[in-house]
Amino acid sequence: MTTITDPASLPTLFESRLNAGDIDGVLALFAPDATMRTTTGTVITGPDALRQEITGTVAANGHLTNKPRHVLVGADTALLITDWTMEITTPEGRISPTGSTANIARRLPDGEWRFAVLNPLGTA
Repeated sequence: MTTITDPASLPTLFESRLNAGDIDGVLALFAPDATMRTTTGTVITGPDALRQEITGTVAANGHLTNKPRHVLVGADTALLITDWTMEITTPEGRISPTGSTANIARRLPDGEWRFAVLNPLGTA
């Protein structure tokens, strides 16, 4: 596994691991108590719910493109703003939703950075 010493690398790692179908690799980017607001607006917490969400995205042939915009670091917390496009297959066909995230990363006691809060809907 990659040692994550710079929170700015998290969006790129998330993109590459998700696009490779590496569910465990994506989940390794989350803090143990991470929370995520899904693109449907549902808030999920914990490893089981996160695994289910990421597994569903991989099963839908999800392909993510992230464009990091801002990283603001204060002490052991970072705000990551990233523009994204996600191509996924739905029962109605292939769609490509877009948005801007407002994610929070936290430096864990071992010094590595992990996502603590993922909000792909940004302020929407």
